[in-house]
Amino acid sequence: MELAGVSAPTVTVFISSSLNSFRSEKRFNRGLTLAEFKVIDHSGARLGEYEDVSRVVKYDLSQEAYDKRENSARTFLKRSKLGQYNEEKRAQQEAESLQRLAEEKAQASTIPVGSRCEVQVLGHPPRRGTVMYVGTTDFKPGYWIGVRYDEPLGKHDGSVNGKRYFECQAKYGAFVKPSKVTVGDFPEEDYGLDEM
Repeated sequence: MELAGVSAPTVTVFISSSLNSFRSEKRFNRGLTLAEFKVIDHSGARLGEYEDVSRVVKYDLSQEAYDKRENSARTFLKRSKLGQYNEEKRAQQEAESLQRLAEEKAQASTIPVGSRCEVQVLGHPPRRGTVMYVGTTDFKPGYWIGVRYDEPLGKHDGSVNGKRYFECQAKYGAFVKPSKVTVGDFPEEDYGLDEM
């Protein structure tokens, strides 16, 4: 009795190059000879030449020329009145933004600087502190309340991006939206840390 081994009719070969990070997987007929398989690179390419795009000439199109094109994404958006080209939606969003700003201003006007407060931010336990700043800021739009916490639970010392809004120790200061602040008789909690 004679046994013969059965093998797949193809061979999988992984091809890579020292010129770039490209890698390819090819399947070849098992009957291919080494002479038929040999690949020689005659391109004269250098290491990393195909990965350095700094020397590639970029296509540049002015805004005016792009606006004149009939089959561009911008023309489609304008014609369909989508995104920034939807005047009604933009006007509605602007009105809603002004309404939110007016509500924030009204809330902020009821929070006097120097008053004790409790801050309730979603996902955090209530934090007590003193209101140190009320108003708009340069770092984000809208009205903000600057709070000096009783504990080092804040993010800064009363200054953000190099501008000082109020004074406090490092990690005791925070800015929160007026809706997160409740003003009232919130005495400093005594955690007994001074007693030993």
